[in-house]
Amino acid sequence: MAAWTWRFETADGTEVQPSVRPEEFTTQGDAESWIGEYWKELKDGGADQVRLFEDATEIYGPMSLHAEGSEDAEGAEADGGAGSADAAEGAAAPGSAEG
Repeated sequence: MAAWTWRFETADGTEVQPSVRPEEFTTQGDAESWIGEYWKELKDGGADQVRLFEDATEIYGPMSLHAEGSEDAEGAEADGGAGSADAAEGAAAPGSAEG
């Protein structure tokens, strides 16, 4: 069975320990739901971006934890390209109205 995990990084790609400790997820949807719930705490704890992995394969990322156009986006990729939350199709993006 595949394990879905998140890698937490600073804006320059350096791995950091998350402020909220995730478990391994059994589905992509569970992993994305979790990041949608905890992204603010993760950002406040020092993570600027995340990458999603299925086992050892990177599925997507980096995905910024900073809302586009906000003061928090300084130093994070917020250009609407591959580094933005919009690039994660189906993910609960920071600032989205899901819920």
